[in-house]
Amino acid sequence: MMGPSHALSGAAVWLAGSWALDHFADYHQSPLALAVGTAVCAGGALFPDLDLSGKVTRNQGGATVARTFGVFSLFVAEVIEKISLGVYYATKLSRDPRRNNGHRTLTHTLPFTALVGWGTTTLCAAYGKWAVVSILFFMIGLALRGLFDEWAERAGWVIVTLASAAAAWYTFANLPGDRGYPMIGLAVGVGCVVHILGDMITKAGVPILWPIPIKRRMWTMIGLPNSIALRTGSKAEVVVLRAVLTAVAVLAAVGLVAPGVLRRFDIEI
Repeated sequence: MMGPSHALSGAAVWLAGSWALDHFADYHQSPLALAVGTAVCAGGALFPDLDLSGKVTRNQGGATVARTFGVFSLFVAEVIEKISLGVYYATKLSRDPRRNNGHRTLTHTLPFTALVGWGTTTLCAAYGKWAVVSILFFMIGLALRGLFDEWAERAGWVIVTLASAAAAWYTFANLPGDRGYPMIGLAVGVGCVVHILGDMITKAGVPILWPIPIKRRMWTMIGLPNSIALRTGSKAEVVVLRAVLTAVAVLAAVGLVAPGVLRRFDIEI
């Protein structure tokens, strides 16, 4: 699945989940907290693809999201890809194939997702302001790169970096200190899970059952049958899936912020 679809799915899931909490559990969030959670979840839904590195010194190649912050994010992607490949070879069994890169391995597993979510919450709790600002900066940058990919491509990584920094600092300055921070770790974790589920509906699949061995394979790729699997970049993804995700996100957002608008059009969600 392409980066914009991943980011949009993260935003749609967070908004829909927030609407469900508001509607059924009476858990209310301020518009700013809602925007932060949506942006962080959208960024988290792109984070696993930082295992696809490119040419660091030339600022080329790799996953689109790996070029969010130019050479810096490409270097991060290079490190994550090498760690992922190392874990693959350290845990592979006899029937696991040889690989020359770590894409769709470690970062596309549930243990990694749980570790990232827990680690994000722990960092925010332990280091306070600077950890929160840093995580917001990074995740908002990924979200901008994914949700507004054409603008980000034209603007370049410097503008994306500056916009991310400004948004992160403004958010921290205005977000209440007594709530919201634990939700950052949850939003990152949910985004990673959404990414994995999104890749599961493509032909390549993901090793979602790792580290459970299956028939002498530790890294069994799980996905839909090829006959019904989504082809990356197809009209089914770019037109149909994104239209559905956009509708879910818009309806959930309006239902949270201005439910009277939906009632005016006799829309029940």
